[in-house]
Amino acid sequence: MAKPTLTEQIAAEITRQIHEGLLKAGDRLPSLRQSMKLHGHSKNTVVTAYEMLASQGLVEARHGQGFFVLDVVPPAGDDNDLQPYDRALDTIWMMRQQFVRDPGHSHLGEGFPPVAWLSGLRLDRYHRQVVRDAGLTLYRYGSRLGNMGLRQRLARRLADHAIQCTPRQVLTTFGANHALDIIIRRYLKPGDPVLVDDPGYYPLFGKLLMHGARMLGVPRQPDGPDLGVLEQLARTHRPRVFFVQTSAHNPTGSDISRARAEQILRIASKYGVLVVENDALADYKPASTVRLSALDQLRNTLYVGTFSKSVSAALRVGYIAGSLERVEELADIKMLVHTTGSEYAERVLDALLTSGQFPRQAQRLQARLRLATRRGLETLDRLGAEVFCRPEQSLYLWARFPMLEDANQLTEHCLRQGVVLAPGPIFFVDRSVPQPWTRLNVGYLDDPAFAASIRHAVQAARRP
Repeated sequence: MAKPTLTEQIAAEITRQIHEGLLKAGDRLPSLRQSMKLHGHSKNTVVTAYEMLASQGLVEARHGQGFFVLDVVPPAGDDNDLQPYDRALDTIWMMRQQFVRDPGHSHLGEGFPPVAWLSGLRLDRYHRQVVRDAGLTLYRYGSRLGNMGLRQRLARRLADHAIQCTPRQVLTTFGANHALDIIIRRYLKPGDPVLVDDPGYYPLFGKLLMHGARMLGVPRQPDGPDLGVLEQLARTHRPRVFFVQTSAHNPTGSDISRARAEQILRIASKYGVLVVENDALADYKPASTVRLSALDQLRNTLYVGTFSKSVSAALRVGYIAGSLERVEELADIKMLVHTTGSEYAERVLDALLTSGQFPRQAQRLQARLRLATRRGLETLDRLGAEVFCRPEQSLYLWARFPMLEDANQLTEHCLRQGVVLAPGPIFFVDRSVPQPWTRLNVGYLDDPAFAASIRHAVQAARRP
């Protein structure tokens, strides 16, 4: 069992005091300054512990006043009795940390590329064009499938990746996560087994937990999923869906080999498993990168793409490509849940893709990523780290450091030094097992504060 982090220890102690009546409804928790002075904790550690308690319904934050114990305290119980939302809380907590940036910290755990890589696109130009040309359409709902002009351009773009489809086979979404949510709603029921990368994309894990699905982890190897485990799980549990990232895998940064990709499709076809390929970082990889949907031509695959990491996360435009029948069904679910997509955002993206500027943007992103990956690997080599694989270009590197076997403890240590990491356990199906691995964003690996905090942690671990 993993040793609790300092944050978890603080939260557990306050929880005990609440359940034993030492802290009563309406009592104010010690202020951040009091707790820091009394126990020597960092501000971030205390804040995170208090937010963890708030997410569990034990306390509430009152603006300008602090944190207060709530009237209704849920009884302690077995984890198996928790509702799906409760089981997803670890993922929700981690996502909150990703979306709240402190300028004083180094964000190596962030899942997003540095904003400076994207800001040269000048979206204001396309905004003016859309407002000028779109007329009254900006005041109406769009098509349930998405803007036709954008879908036509997406079909051409997919052809560049050797995926042949018509605009009718493309459904726009509010980013890749919205796409995954629609797919989960269509193909899974509570209790259904589902295959996922292990380690894998933790926001997907949170969605599956909330839906009540039963995750079966397929170990990730440097050239793709473990085929032996994949076939054994498919044969034994007969899952309907396998969610997988083939290139620039989050968190390991690995790419799938063609031989392994062909075997995945063979196994999926044999056992009736639909393969959902999440290619969120497609624009950071060459068009020749191996993709399951190109090998399969969308017969037994759904392809999920997004522009959040290559244009702007604020636009919230992604898409699903698949067979006509599947896309029609998914479009109906999208319509029930969200009516339509954003006609404005989709027109802005369409104007950008039409302008011809985007291919140059993709080339710049890939060049920056190659340089950042090379420099990141050099930094990790100097620190004596073991890396899971050595990609030519990947936003993420998956690494472990000598003498440091608990990524949660390392994260706590680095946080006190002003460095935010993404600890390994959050990316595994079973988070109770201690993990030495940490996901690192290559866009921030050259920060001297990171190297200094790692060296300090290693030195501390070597002391008797």
